[in-house]
Amino acid sequence: MNMLPLSDWSLADRQGLVGVFTDIDDTLTTHGAITPDALRALTDLRNSGLQVIPITGRHVGWCLPFLNGSAAGQRWPVHAMVAENGAVAWVPEGEGFGKRHQQDTETRRVNAERMQAVARDVMAAVPGLHLSADLGGRDTDISFDYNEFVHLPPESVAQAVELLQRAGMHTSVSSIHIHGCFGDFNKWHGACWIVQELLGRDLTLERERWVFVGDSGNDQAMFAQMPHSVGVANIRKVADTLSHRPRYVTRGERGAGFAEVAAAILAARQA
Repeated sequence: MNMLPLSDWSLADRQGLVGVFTDIDDTLTTHGAITPDALRALTDLRNSGLQVIPITGRHVGWCLPFLNGSAAGQRWPVHAMVAENGAVAWVPEGEGFGKRHQQDTETRRVNAERMQAVARDVMAAVPGLHLSADLGGRDTDISFDYNEFVHLPPESVAQAVELLQRAGMHTSVSSIHIHGCFGDFNKWHGACWIVQELLGRDLTLERERWVFVGDSGNDQAMFAQMPHSVGVANIRKVADTLSHRPRYVTRGERGAGFAEVAAAILAARQA
């Protein structure tokens, strides 16, 4: 499917939205940090009455500082945050946020042991491959850095993915990390789960009332399922490798592209 310019997104479709899902790395962030325009866009979307929920492959511990304001000193104005490609989430609880998983505690314990063994084998087989810098804790998957602090060629990424799949793991590749997990987790399943957890609703019955914004391979499940999906412009760099592409694409890259999406949504709500 060819990606259409964002200007082709109809007014009626934008007016019917109730919520926004978004990737984080290289979608909300630019060079690893959220830019003022993207942060303002999140605020404006939430203040307009929309549900705002980031979904990331990053580990669950990485997400918490953005929710409690200890990262860069400002809380992200979101309703929840889904991590580890849909397996775990932070949801409102009391005065803060509480953690919820799709897998039970014993399943996560057994899988953690299996994943560590697989990780050792894969790193031994792929030169230069290392686990991602997961300070703060990863609960449900393993993640390897190929494009954050190190830069590996596509052949190494493909080799790592093949080895993880041979070990029986589900895999996905973001703009910076290779992910593997025991459990059929992806961002679409995570989106359906969090809408049920947070709102008590079935996303499959209202998917045309949500939009997803992303930029990479681990966003493909959302691109495939969401009638309204947008890629920020840097997705063009990997578009040829994707089986499922977003419906629309922005002019701007990364945080500027997300701000462009927000502006289009807000303009429709004011029309």
